[in-house]
Amino acid sequence: MDVTRRMFAGLITGSAVAASLPAAAQTTASPMYEVRDVTFPSGAETLAGKLFMPPGEGPFPAVAVVGPVAFVKEQSPVQYATRLARQGLAVLIFDPRYHGASSGEPRRFESGEAKIEDIGAALTFLSAQDGVAQDKLGVLGICQGVNWAIEAAVRDRRVSALGIVAGHYLTPATATLYLGDDQAIAARMERAAEARAVYEKSGEVHYIPIIGSDEALLTAELIAQWYAPWDNRAPWFAYRGGWENRITAMSEEVIWGWKINETVTRLQTPVLMVHGDKAASGPMIPRQLFDTIPAADKALYWIKGANQLQFYEDPLVIDAALAPLAAHFKKGQ
Repeated sequence: MDVTRRMFAGLITGSAVAASLPAAAQTTASPMYEVRDVTFPSGAETLAGKLFMPPGEGPFPAVAVVGPVAFVKEQSPVQYATRLARQGLAVLIFDPRYHGASSGEPRRFESGEAKIEDIGAALTFLSAQDGVAQDKLGVLGICQGVNWAIEAAVRDRRVSALGIVAGHYLTPATATLYLGDDQAIAARMERAAEARAVYEKSGEVHYIPIIGSDEALLTAELIAQWYAPWDNRAPWFAYRGGWENRITAMSEEVIWGWKINETVTRLQTPVLMVHGDKAASGPMIPRQLFDTIPAADKALYWIKGANQLQFYEDPLVIDAALAPLAAHFKKGQ
């Protein structure tokens, strides 16, 4: 083994040792922002997050970020958090209950109501931080997170601004777009209901993969290719947050049964919708939903040609989205 290979092997071994130790709360400072590892309560659970604070004393407008289905904070949320913090916003990203470093059983359960409650808890935590403007609390939803962000904005008057990016909007039309027809939707819903009944009776949890098979939640091959590396459990990739390629089977009852198209008709919060030609839900459903939003202050920002995965990691597309998002969350500052 040559010197370079020995050095690399030593780094891997050192990472393995570090990964086996309990994580300690950390604060990381840079000229652009400070990052703090934080925890905060949501109902009976404890959520793990990262708080990004710009330099200076503030008070700063603040944003809580909720990401795609079964996400962890180290995925798309961190990409938006670092950029928003550089624009002078305080930003909180967090693992929802049942996911990542946060508590809650069963693991990897998607509960819309729980995520809405978690967003409220995130706003409570943000409002208690020094340097945060309590009258400027925003919520940013990405992909499927748009649904819970919209619900939170409708239910919680503290939300002063809403951003919804590349939304996988949970509507009957979206379910048909993804699953094909009413029969396929019914089969998924039946499987989920059966799994829920088993869990409620015995506590046994049935899981399905998120990607990688015909039984998976997401069956598109391109989506599978993006998510697969996140399931690498090697210590070298611990910074990715421990994303797992599984979800409770009963989660699909929540996902395919939600009707955000009904909620948006009550949305009065100032809202900025960001979408692209090839993003989730296709080009028509987001436009149709946008037209039904009654908020007096609403805007649609379209990034021509952008696909869903670019909204997760392409710096050019994310930077293009961040310009109007930052202005939206800072409006009236």
